[in-house]
Amino acid sequence: MDIVFVLILGALWGSFANVCIVRLPKDKGVVGGRSHCPKCKKKIVWYDNIPIISYLFLNGKCRKCKKPISFQYVVVELISSISFVLIYVLYGLTLTTLFLFILSLAFIIIFFIDLEHFIIPNVITFPMMALGFIKSFDPNLNSMFPNYIISLAGGLFGYGIIWAIIFFYKQVRNKEGMGLGDAKLLAVIGFWFGLQSIPFVIFFSSTIALLSVVPALLNKTKKMSSQIPFGPYIIAGNLLYLILQNKINSLFLLY
Repeated sequence: MDIVFVLILGALWGSFANVCIVRLPKDKGVVGGRSHCPKCKKKIVWYDNIPIISYLFLNGKCRKCKKPISFQYVVVELISSISFVLIYVLYGLTLTTLFLFILSLAFIIIFFIDLEHFIIPNVITFPMMALGFIKSFDPNLNSMFPNYIISLAGGLFGYGIIWAIIFFYKQVRNKEGMGLGDAKLLAVIGFWFGLQSIPFVIFFSSTIALLSVVPALLNKTKKMSSQIPFGPYIIAGNLLYLILQNKINSLFLLY
């Protein structure tokens, strides 16, 4: 029964994530205002706005104009639900679970916004930095979270290393390479998971990005100068780091 509740909770927060994904790039508020169809602009009644279920019931189309509804809405809600369930199964009813719920939701929002708009909103990264640092003062949280000294060092290093890459790339090529949004996202990871996480997240995210982009370069659908959203790769790299964290710590004797 607990799993079902968490599954529903994840879907509901996934629905909120969809609101953020649509509205934040347009500088619109995410709390007030009813949801509406992006095609016909008609307001969506509550029974057509039930996560996942309404999409299936309506066969993926708006009730009013019959235009297709983006499948991304369902994908976001499913990812949110699955994330919540996995976190709950791993960490139970704990403060660690609550923190990871919040972080996973923030990462989902950032992932899809950056993927489409090539931006990472400050309204997400700044609070996540603050929360990541604040929680580091609690010694009773899961060992994946560092103390406040390592958290602060991680946040500063995460931001600083991307800032340095941007600076040197601009000096050499006289143009922007990465965006400061990527620096702020890596700072979030540093504040949450400490200084030791940054080199591995950079390595994993760069490797994943390279593997995904090379085929597009080979078939010439992308060029070396093509703009690529790096935020999703940073998030994927962080997820891979968390999966391998214990093995990494044992191998490198980090603690």
